[in-house]
Amino acid sequence: MREYNFDGLVGPTHNYGGLAPGNVASTVNEGQVSNPREAALQGIAKMRFVHGLGAGQAVLPPHPRPSLRALRALGFTGSDEHVLARASKEAFQLLRLASSAAAMWTANAATVAPSADTSDGRVHVTPANLQAMFHRAIEADTTTRVMRAIFSDPARFVVHEALPGGGQFADEGAANHTRFSVDGRAAVHLFAWGRRAWGEFAGPKRFPARQTLEASQAVARLHHLDAERTVFAQQSPEGIDAGAFHTDVLAVGTGCFFMLHERAFNDLRGVLVRLRELLGDRFCSELATEDELPTKDAVGAYPFNSQLVEREDGTIEILAPKDSEENPRAKDFLERVVAGRNPVTAVRYLDVRQSMHNGGGPACLRLRVALTDEERSALGARVLFSEALAAELEAWVHKHYRDRLIPNDLSDPALARECMTALDELTRILGLGSVYDFQQTH
Repeated sequence: MREYNFDGLVGPTHNYGGLAPGNVASTVNEGQVSNPREAALQGIAKMRFVHGLGAGQAVLPPHPRPSLRALRALGFTGSDEHVLARASKEAFQLLRLASSAAAMWTANAATVAPSADTSDGRVHVTPANLQAMFHRAIEADTTTRVMRAIFSDPARFVVHEALPGGGQFADEGAANHTRFSVDGRAAVHLFAWGRRAWGEFAGPKRFPARQTLEASQAVARLHHLDAERTVFAQQSPEGIDAGAFHTDVLAVGTGCFFMLHERAFNDLRGVLVRLRELLGDRFCSELATEDELPTKDAVGAYPFNSQLVEREDGTIEILAPKDSEENPRAKDFLERVVAGRNPVTAVRYLDVRQSMHNGGGPACLRLRVALTDEERSALGARVLFSEALAAELEAWVHKHYRDRLIPNDLSDPALARECMTALDELTRILGLGSVYDFQQTH
């Protein structure tokens, strides 16, 4: 079994809309000029770098934006141009929400369990409903169609529907999920949650907690995971209020290694003790205290939103954002981790600033999917990274993407047409078929 990082291509409407309360970077950078072309090319460069390290790499497509389907569901009728013109005039905030390119952060796209961990021996994928934020809640249908086009063999894959219901089952995907494994033991799945749908609990006071315990429990049941090797941990309310809206802002793990901040979880000691009980003495963790790395610096520089890449020899390399290199406390912490008694041998810094300014680092941009060779061969689309595919994607970006965008540009009907033209061509490049609404209605 090998892990593949399914990175999201940044969409043509990438802009700084400031749409996510609790995401500090998103709100701070609201209204700034974005560069969709540069953002997409930065994402492809990251994929190329990870692929060059010998890690498995794949790609997921953007979603059509603005979402004309969402706008029509809210009462805007007529031609595409008329829908956009009326929404721009009468409800510009809705147009901004319907135009978000946030699907680029595929750590929120779904939660995945490999076939080795499920009782029916199939890979299970549950697209996230992302109920906490409207601009993300409109992603689930497209994500489901894309996942079913890729993981199309029912003998090997199960792509579930997103969880039903409203806020009681709010699911944010793999950004709140970590899989640990060591040789000789069954894997352990850690699900983090920020609030309960029922019952009393101490929650954050400043920013909303997005993931519910009940959603995490439902995903674990759907994936047929061993209940004895599944851990549910509450996010620290103080961490959420400091801007850690998802667990992967303050914690990242893989294999037998866990790197986290002391404000990642409410019962930090209990979580670490339980993981060691289940994984044994090979489990190791590196903990940043508030004194060593204040939460403000951790949220600002995103060292815990780094991507951990396991090499064939079992060592790990940390792929951190350039912002962590430029923050002395974050950099000192990462260098301490490299020097520690753990599998980490190096830290490398990547430029993903276009994503970072909207609150998403290297780990946000990828969904981890572990596949056997047979499962890899059964994928139903051309999504596995290669130099040939990368060259086609780069040419596609240069052909279709603007190099400057501000929120007011979302009113331009030409932008929506450009996006549909680009994505229609992309589905042919990736061999996805007609996964978008506009392909099925036009």
